[in-house]
Amino acid sequence: MPHEAPADGGFDAPSTAERPPTPWAVEPFPEAPPPAENPVTDDKVALGRLLFYDPLFSSDREVACATCHSEAWGMGDALPRSVGVGGGTLAGPGRVGPNVTRRNAQTLWNVAYRTTLFWDGRSASLEDQVHFPFDTAIELGRPVPDVVADLRAKPGYQTLFARAFPGERDPVTADNLARAIATFERTLVSDNALYDAYVGGDEGALTDETRRGMELFAEEGCATCHVPPLFSSERFEDRGVTPVPGVEDLGRFEATANEGDRNRFKVPTLRNTRETGPFFHTGSVAKLPDAVRHEVDFSVEHDGARRLEEDELSMLSAFILKGLYDPNRTPIRPTEVPSGLPVPIDGFDIRR
Repeated sequence: MPHEAPADGGFDAPSTAERPPTPWAVEPFPEAPPPAENPVTDDKVALGRLLFYDPLFSSDREVACATCHSEAWGMGDALPRSVGVGGGTLAGPGRVGPNVTRRNAQTLWNVAYRTTLFWDGRSASLEDQVHFPFDTAIELGRPVPDVVADLRAKPGYQTLFARAFPGERDPVTADNLARAIATFERTLVSDNALYDAYVGGDEGALTDETRRGMELFAEEGCATCHVPPLFSSERFEDRGVTPVPGVEDLGRFEATANEGDRNRFKVPTLRNTRETGPFFHTGSVAKLPDAVRHEVDFSVEHDGARRLEEDELSMLSAFILKGLYDPNRTPIRPTEVPSGLPVPIDGFDIRR
């Protein structure tokens, strides 16, 4: 499993003269160097993967990070809004329970490149974001110190932490817990889709349909927020998404208290959207073509974009669904974890 995104997106970038036409200047796939205090190692990735799938983290000992960020569902959970503790060990689109979160679970694909995390951008690093689900009663709802105490009591974890953080007198700590999970999450890189092959010189990688969809993506202004090659950005936007009835959510404003941020939410990546629905922070749109229609209609009304014909909407959707799909670095779910607890399973995985 690669641990860092290649600087060139996995191909040798051709010269401009050799490159097939694109509606924007082609930039190489960026590097995402980890922080100096948390370098990537194989042992740290291995530990982080097991921690990610271990329900020891939750107050009911049934919910793991992977419950809401599953490899079976595009590193999300296929629910409009996630179900936390009290929903059992089964994960996926049929999961129910008493504790429903306010927002849709964002995909973890390419989170290594994010400088702000969560829909409201309240966290600035992968290491920092780890504690938020622990602190939220309905998500994991378990104090980190209690989790660390349990990890120290497991010989298997003692060994794994010692390997991942050699030379430390007491490697099983809250900081190292966060570092290991963040390191694992940095392996979730999607950079080798058909679009990447196309800009790498393979003109046949995109069909006429998806190539026209790429052109429409630029014409409609989609690339302003969903900037190639990541097809995301650090922008926060209000796109007129109808709030969930009875749920107060002010978006970025909750993190900044800046009136200009009210009802603005993080621009998501469009890579691997084939598997990351439902869409928007409310999870209110089940199908990508309907999300595309909403975005185009909003841009027509507010940004002066051209209204698209039905076949053009289909081509635009095809570019996103087909041209930006690359799940090659999908993690493998372990069959067991050092805590001995049952690993959550995707009991409703019927799509593949």
